[in-house]
Amino acid sequence: MLATLIILCHNKLPCTQRCLRALVQHSVAPGSWELVVVDNGSTDGTRAWLTGELRHLAATHNLNLRVLTNDRNVGCSTARNQAIAAATGQVLAFLDNDVAPRTRDWLPRLLAELEAQPRTALVGPKLVYPTAPHLIQCAGVGISPRGHVCFRGRGEACDDTRFNQPIAVQCLISACLVARATLVRESGGFDEAFNPVQFEDFDLCYRLRQQGWEARYLPSVEMYHFESTTTQGTPTMTNPAVVVRNGLTFQRRWRNMFSREDGPTEADCRWRSLPPVPFETIGELPLI
Repeated sequence: MLATLIILCHNKLPCTQRCLRALVQHSVAPGSWELVVVDNGSTDGTRAWLTGELRHLAATHNLNLRVLTNDRNVGCSTARNQAIAAATGQVLAFLDNDVAPRTRDWLPRLLAELEAQPRTALVGPKLVYPTAPHLIQCAGVGISPRGHVCFRGRGEACDDTRFNQPIAVQCLISACLVARATLVRESGGFDEAFNPVQFEDFDLCYRLRQQGWEARYLPSVEMYHFESTTTQGTPTMTNPAVVVRNGLTFQRRWRNMFSREDGPTEADCRWRSLPPVPFETIGELPLI
């Protein structure tokens, strides 16, 4: 089964370098996989690094690499749809450029779970913070009956038994998830109404779930996530305003489903504020 890894980047070159070097050098992957990277109008040298060092690194590891470039930031959904059109894999693995592997064989495990669950369309790992003790950042996503978002397990211990069982969830975040390519294409990919970013992943989950497919959380796979590094500090985007606007669009579109689901309570959805992790302070990330 060929898997296509899809990663977007817009500036933040050091973050992109850590992510892609780790994925190429430290992932234990099945025999065939490819990498599609979309540069969304970077101006900090990202494009030159992608077409230079990354291309050389990919060749060293016999990895097929495609670099797509946009002259401006066309938005997350549009750029991902460009990558989907270029992908040849039967499975699409979407990752943000602020993610790095903690579990070496993260990709084979996610693919195996997808194959073992015939009604599952998407599988996502346990996302953890990159500093010890590596608390949970997201163990799948719940949506309350009023449409509020809960990152399951946020701030809890990595080995918390409540979040260590595979389970069907309402949503997964596209910081890292794998999906059946045919289903993603048949559903129209990511809805560009959610550009520049936010809630496009939840919308995709609900479109596939509406058709009877399942989104599944797999805790045996752990990935580091430098939370919000991808979106924060982008001068062309006011992130809180985008969250509110796209959140309302998501709620209007899917209220008929989440209002009838056994989602988390409103109390569970209170955002647990955790201190940011300065990207520059993190050294070598341990692998398991």
